[in-house]
Amino acid sequence: MLSQNGIKYCRTILHNLLLMGYQKSISVSLLIIIFFLSIPVIPAKSFLVGSNNYFKTIQSVLTAAQDGDTILVEKGVYKENTLIIKKSVKIIGLGFPVLSGENKYEIMKIKSDDVLIRGFLFKDSGINFIYDNAAVKLDSVKNCIIEENIFSNNFFGIYLSRASSCKILNNKLEAFNTKETYSGNGIHLWQCRGMIIKNNKINGHRDGIYFEFVKNSEIEQNQSEANLRYGLHFMFSDSCRYAHNNFTKNGSGVAVMFTKNVDMHNNRFEYNWGGAAFGLLLKDISDSKIYRNQFLKNSCAIYFEGCNRVNTFENNFAENGTAIRLMANSMDNIFARNNFISNSFDVSTNSTRSYNSFEFNYWSEYKGYDLNNDGFGDIPYRPVKLFSIIIEKNRPALILLRSLFVDILNVAENIFPSLTPKTLLDIKPKMRKYL
Repeated sequence: MLSQNGIKYCRTILHNLLLMGYQKSISVSLLIIIFFLSIPVIPAKSFLVGSNNYFKTIQSVLTAAQDGDTILVEKGVYKENTLIIKKSVKIIGLGFPVLSGENKYEIMKIKSDDVLIRGFLFKDSGINFIYDNAAVKLDSVKNCIIEENIFSNNFFGIYLSRASSCKILNNKLEAFNTKETYSGNGIHLWQCRGMIIKNNKINGHRDGIYFEFVKNSEIEQNQSEANLRYGLHFMFSDSCRYAHNNFTKNGSGVAVMFTKNVDMHNNRFEYNWGGAAFGLLLKDISDSKIYRNQFLKNSCAIYFEGCNRVNTFENNFAENGTAIRLMANSMDNIFARNNFISNSFDVSTNSTRSYNSFEFNYWSEYKGYDLNNDGFGDIPYRPVKLFSIIIEKNRPALILLRSLFVDILNVAENIFPSLTPKTLLDIKPKMRKYL
C-alpha cells in the first residue's frame, strides 16, 4: 500500500496538472500512470514495547509509528498520563498489560479512524465531571474496534462521541462506586451512528450502556448487571436494535425515552427490584416492537407512559409485581400472544378507559372455560383488578395485598365492573401457555 504522504503527493500533482489545462492530453495521462507505478510501497511495520525493548513506553512508539502499523505491548504496568492516538494503528496487549490513570487522568483518547485496541487492562481513570474522563474515549472517528479488554475502577469505561461504524466487542467493565453522582457509565455513546455493541459484561457503573442521539445501531449479547441506575439507558436513539441481552439486578433494567422504531427481542429482564424499579421503562416511544423477551421477578416488568403503536407480543411475564403498568396517555398499543404467569398484578392502569388492544394472551389467573375446544376461553378476561386501581392512587395500600378484604373487592369488581376499564379486556384468552 502507498503511504498516506505519497497518496497526498499524488493528489497534489494531479490537481496541478488539471489546473494547467492538460485534461485531454494523452501524454499527461501516461505520465500519471508512470508516476503511480514508480511510487514505492511502504509496508506496515510492527513495534514491540516493553521494559527490555528499544521502545519502553507506548507514547514513544506512537511518535515513530505510521498509519497501518501494529504496536505490540508486553505485560507490565504503564503510567503514561493520557495517550492520544492520532494515527490509524493497531495496539495489542500481550498478557493484559496495565494502563493506569492513577486515579487522576483519562487513559487513552482516540482521534484517528481505523484504530484497533485489544488485550489491555485499563484501570483507575480519574473522576472529572467537566470532561467526563474515560478509560478509552473515541472522538469524531469511524471504523474503530475496541475488543477483548478489561476495564476496572474507571469513571467512564468506553466513551464514544460523534463516532460512526465502530465496534465494542467482548470487553469486561467493572466499577465499584456506590453512588450515582460519583459514577460514570460503562459504555457511553453520544451522537453516534452504525455502532455494534456486542458480548460485553458490565457491572457496577451508573448506567451499564448509555445511548443518546444514536442511530441505526445494535446492542447484542451483553450482560449488564448490578448497575446503580439502569442496565441500559437510551434517549433520542431511533432505529436501533437490542437483542439477546441480559439485564439483571440493576437499579432498573432498561429505560427507553423519546425514541421511535425500536426493536427489542430475545432479551432477559430479571430481579430488577425496588420501589421505583422496572424491567423496562418506556416513555414517549412510538412505532416499536417488543417480542420474545423474558420478564422474570421484576417490581414492574414494563411501564408504558406516552407510548403509541408499540407491539408487545410473544413475551413471557412471570412472578413480577406488576407485569404491565399502562398509563392513560398510551394509545394504539397491541399486546398479543404473551404469557402472564403468577404476577401479583397482570395489568394496572390509572384510567377508566383503554385505547389499547389485548388479544390471544395466556393468563394464569383466568378461570374461564373452553366448551368448543378451540384453545381459547369462551368468556373474555379482565386483567385489571380493582385493587390495582386503588394502588395507583394510594401506593401505601399495597400492604393489604394478600388480605381477604382485597380478594372480596376483586371478586365483586369482576362481577359488576365499576372502576376498572370496561374496554380493557382480552376477548379470546389462551387456555394454555405458549411455549
